[in-house]
Amino acid sequence: MGGAVSAGEDNDELIDNLKEAQYIRTDLVEQAFRAVDRGDYYLEEFKDSAYKDSAWKHGNIHLSAPCIYSEVMEALDLQPGLSFLNLGSGTGYLSSMVGLILGPFGVNHGVELHSDVIEYAKQKLEDFIRTSDSFDKFEFCEPSFVSGNCLEISPESTQYDRVYCGAGVKKEHEDYMKNLLKVGGILVMPLEEKLTKITRTGPSAWETKKILAVSFAPLVQPNHMDSGKSNIVYLPPVVVRSLQDLARIAIRGTIKKIIQQEAGSQTGNSPKNLPRCKRRRVRHRRMETIVFLDKEVFASRISNHSDDNNNCEEFEDETLEEEEKGILEMKPDPPVNFLREKVLSLPLPDPLKYYLLYYREK
Repeated sequence: MGGAVSAGEDNDELIDNLKEAQYIRTDLVEQAFRAVDRGDYYLEEFKDSAYKDSAWKHGNIHLSAPCIYSEVMEALDLQPGLSFLNLGSGTGYLSSMVGLILGPFGVNHGVELHSDVIEYAKQKLEDFIRTSDSFDKFEFCEPSFVSGNCLEISPESTQYDRVYCGAGVKKEHEDYMKNLLKVGGILVMPLEEKLTKITRTGPSAWETKKILAVSFAPLVQPNHMDSGKSNIVYLPPVVVRSLQDLARIAIRGTIKKIIQQEAGSQTGNSPKNLPRCKRRRVRHRRMETIVFLDKEVFASRISNHSDDNNNCEEFEDETLEEEEKGILEMKPDPPVNFLREKVLSLPLPDPLKYYLLYYREK
């Protein structure tokens, strides 16, 4: 019993493992996963477990296993400019990755039952915007979180292009979830112990695909015993960006194009992706079922490639380690934020420079 992929030593190695196991299959999803460090969403005392392919829960704070999130991201088929609703938005980890793909003209909303988790998510979002090394590589669709039960969303609320529910949905609530979608939209949710993708192909037409066998904790049912009334959840309004925001987006986009042009015309000075450290060998394992027990993920293993060849594989691992020893001893230079350097070099007032950089610390 164990996770669907091997544990990583850091976020990049975790993503390498998810790619090798074919949980991450597209460039957009890979870029988003690499840009948002999973470990940043853990409490400090639990970070040793951040890069394992398992769920984590502490009080009301919960993160699903990385293999689940990657299957969800792939199934949602995200594109820039779409609207997204995250039901049970939790720490905001998934919403932040989605926001990197949606871009500045998307919509990114979340509903979370527990107010303490919303505060946690807002703090993690602020930390990501202020300090993440990867933030300036993207234009971000910042998530907005509201408190409430996702089964009590106002019927007047707008519909969305993409919807994800991070808790088990009963069959009786399937139509409710479907009605949150626009025509052409995609809904991903655990339904009857299957991670399910539903595409709305017409006003009353749907296509359903079962992705993965799972067992999620069920949605919390609304409780009207105290007041006898429903606590209607009103989703954030879809607002038009201010001219000031639009100007910042346009200026940052222009500067990025200039940087790319300069990189193309100056040999050896182009911004390159720094090589990552050793990439560990992953033995592919086929999984039949991924199960959450008290929101912990376990996977039943069907088969392991060539169990009889373990000794040979161990020998290959040792050989690779010897070959890579010299590379591992070389500590890479910290990444260069070319956008930040360019903005700070411009003959502009400091307040305008800081506004263009979102008042970031890095």
